[in-house]
Amino acid sequence: MIQSNRDALIVFARNPILGKVKTRLAKDVGEDRALEVYINLLNHTYIQTKNLFCDKFLFLSEKTDNNLFDKTFNQLVQNGNGLGEKMKIAFKKLFEMGYQKILIIGTDCPGLTEEIILNAFEYLLGFDFIIGPSIDGGYYLLGMKEPNYFVFENMVWSNEQVLNRTIKKIKSKNKKFHLLKELKDIDEEKDFHTVLF
Repeated sequence: MIQSNRDALIVFARNPILGKVKTRLAKDVGEDRALEVYINLLNHTYIQTKNLFCDKFLFLSEKTDNNLFDKTFNQLVQNGNGLGEKMKIAFKKLFEMGYQKILIIGTDCPGLTEEIILNAFEYLLGFDFIIGPSIDGGYYLLGMKEPNYFVFENMVWSNEQVLNRTIKKIKSKNKKFHLLKELKDIDEEKDFHTVLF
């Protein structure tokens, strides 16, 4: 069973504001539809994480919002310039709070389940890193049990080489990693035709 005082889940999310979410998708379907899709993705993420027996932290892009998720999620605002620095700062904060196993997920993956997250925590017992690869070459989940911030540094984000470069960095430090099942993120119109949103 997961120990809530040692394990933490970070959820990185954007505030659901028209014109500020799913901008690539909005170019194809319009800002209203993009916001609708994003809200559905947020709801899916909440459903899959709300019953987890760990401490949960919702890091939002702009401001805290009491209408999102529930009181079991500690709400914070993302800090830093760029995705890598923001993730590094979030992990650093939680390691400094004493957590021993930390996972981070986003809100773009309709295939993510509670079971996958639980398995990721379990795998961290035997590996330095857990990675959930996404079909687009990035990752939907990253977990670690030590402050190995090198995975966030000197990276170019939002391209098909993020996963490969992350793995290369991990191997260069002789760290052990485990890959979870590959899932699809929703970024463009073609990505959600098979998803019932």
